Amino acid sequence: MRALRPSPFKSRLIMILTCLCLSFSLVGCLATETKVKEFEPVVETTFLMGTVAKITIYDEITDKEIFQKIFDRLTDIEQRMTINDDYPNSEIIQLNKASGKEFVKINADTFYVLEKAKYFAELSQGKFDITVGPIVKLWNIGSDNARVPGEDEINEKLPLVDYHELILDKESSSAKLNQEGMVVDLGAIAKGYAADEAAKILKEAGIKHAIVNLGGNIVAINTKPDGSLWRLGLQDPYEIRGKSMGVALLNDQTMVSSGTYERYFEEDGKVYHHLIDPDTGYPGENGLISVSIITKESINADGLSTGTFLLGLEEGMKMIEEMPDTEAIFITADKKVYVTSGINDSNFEITNPDYHLQTSTFSEVK
Repeated sequence: MRALRPSPFKSRLIMILTCLCLSFSLVGCLATETKVKEFEPVVETTFLMGTVAKITIYDEITDKEIFQKIFDRLTDIEQRMTINDDYPNSEIIQLNKASGKEFVKINADTFYVLEKAKYFAELSQGKFDITVGPIVKLWNIGSDNARVPGEDEINEKLPLVDYHELILDKESSSAKLNQEGMVVDLGAIAKGYAADEAAKILKEAGIKHAIVNLGGNIVAINTKPDGSLWRLGLQDPYEIRGKSMGVALLNDQTMVSSGTYERYFEEDGKVYHHLIDPDTGYPGENGLISVSIITKESINADGLSTGTFLLGLEEGMKMIEEMPDTEAIFITADKKVYVTSGINDSNFEITNPDYHLQTSTFSEVK
């Protein structure tokens, strides 16, 4: 997971096309021709937060300014939380510049996301850690400068990765990084918050049926106009973008995936993906190639997907099983599929026969 890291290739068409179907694609989301259907879906897209933001509304729209209102809100979030040098006044950039020196005053939005990030860091035993920025910069995965850093380089930067050293002062709405050189990167959680905010604007405007898609962070508002569930395709990790291995059915829920197929590069015959383990400084290797989180808030799904992936199958499944209104779909490198207890035939279907659903409970997974 991701989108707010600096990207000098933002204007390239190929990135736009890739982001359109990042993680998974919508399957069968167009309203069906039934007596209930009265309006054709209205779609607006723009490029924000390093990805394509796509809003699809299935209700009558009396004022199309709602799309601009959403995009303005996403722009505001991006400008506050990015580490992209195009926005030097970003609160996160200012926080990073002040590392080891002083507290930085931040907006309530940014403070909330930082709080959430620390919560998921604690929950995932540190596997989700937004202070992994110094290591991410060494690898540069997702850019033309991607490389395998030396072990000495990684060992030098690892002491700077510690979410405990991010101090939040709620009373003054300020934050501080205790060690000089620390770097916060909200790329693995800010898109989830932005997706929630987009959905909030739609609901406040009276929209009852819509899809928010921020480069794969998807929020499904209520059901389709005919009352049927939204059908979301899970990306097949071994196929081209947009080709699914299964379908999840959602009702007023969000789904976010993290996988080895999202961003990676190959060097000397070995593939290196972008999901960096904060404990080792290297891409996580635990037999998983994809984790999809289904829950009520996209910020939660976003934060959980990375941490769950890096925890691995057994510990990741155990963590999700203990969380209310939250489910997960795990795919291993040998095309086995494991799901949490709330996933069943009524809300998930494997469509590619190469993948096989396992019946083991989380306590039996080894």
